[in-house]
Amino acid sequence: MVIGGGIVGLSTAYALGRAAPGTRVTVLEKEPGPARHQTGRNSGVIHSGIYYRPGSLKARYAVRGAAEMVKFCAEYDIPHAVTGKLIVATAREELPRLHALVQRGRENGLAVRELCGAQIAEYEPEVEGLAAIHVGTTGICDYGTVARRLAEASGADLRFGAEVVCVDRRPDRGVAVLTAAGDIVRARMLVNCAGLHCDRIALLTGDEPGARIVPFRGEYYELARPDLVRGLVYPVPDPAFPFLGVHLTRGTDGGVHVGPNAVPALAREGYDWRTVRPRELGATLGWPGSWQLARRHWRYGTGELHRSLSRPAFARAVRRLLPAVRDEDLVPTAAGVRAQAVLRDGTLVDDFLIREAPRAVHVLNAPSPAATASLPIGREIARRALDGLAASER
Repeated sequence: MVIGGGIVGLSTAYALGRAAPGTRVTVLEKEPGPARHQTGRNSGVIHSGIYYRPGSLKARYAVRGAAEMVKFCAEYDIPHAVTGKLIVATAREELPRLHALVQRGRENGLAVRELCGAQIAEYEPEVEGLAAIHVGTTGICDYGTVARRLAEASGADLRFGAEVVCVDRRPDRGVAVLTAAGDIVRARMLVNCAGLHCDRIALLTGDEPGARIVPFRGEYYELARPDLVRGLVYPVPDPAFPFLGVHLTRGTDGGVHVGPNAVPALAREGYDWRTVRPRELGATLGWPGSWQLARRHWRYGTGELHRSLSRPAFARAVRRLLPAVRDEDLVPTAAGVRAQAVLRDGTLVDDFLIREAPRAVHVLNAPSPAATASLPIGREIARRALDGLAASER
């Protein structure tokens, strides 16, 4: 049984069907269809893997997953393109970090081209910076369509509108879950891919996840003059945060997404400031790590909040990369919420986090680049689930 119908849960079901043909896999998703949250609300980038610590799950699975995602999209006729991207330094203090990214990319097996300021125009005539790097393996696709194709190809029993409200796990027998509709679903193994609600599902199962999801909303704009951008343009990221900064992404439909920023969401699915769920907000505020995080990074957070509340401030951040942008060029579009795991001491979990327990596998941190890496992640989760099932039934 897989809980969660986003791209990670569906990739896991797909992998289980291939690793153990004939095994019955049920996917429970509380929404009326797949990919309604993180999967369907991101910028559609197939990440190269350049940002991630060499040897980490993110680095290994993003590099491998990018190639596999392009192949999957080609096989299933899903809109995609390998566009490459620029990472641009606009201030001298960013240059050492840019050079460190070059080294990290090469350690991760990527071909990276270093550019001086004048060479940026070869790729992006309207972008200005002191230096940049070009990463050729970055691409774009429609992850919502990818998730639907995975669902169709998995052979799983997909049950939508099936919100899990109770879990009864018995290590010697199996797992039974109760849905909000009153249905009871039984399985020999539970795989928790619930994304924004993964810590809650772990607790319902009786397992302490050791971290809590602290939701961060990413707010996007659409560029009214998409001709200003040819492909993908990113700033040099701050290594203290898992967020990549405000960037420009030309999608498969030809439109250009601008963003996201990162502000605390007032609900797990809080896609605007009006959406407040007191119980969920109370759980976030009750986690000591939330306060430690706020205390440590309040300056960064203040800037993000300012850009959230002020389109001119957001536009100023964009103009560091793209000087021709005017305030009125930014048209608000759908936001997303990142399911970020935070430890008790306020540390942001910076790698994918998968934990095993009797009759259960919990995916406790799988934000970006999880969509890019979803195929190898799904195989790894499936492997752990099948190994755990075999061990439980010996």
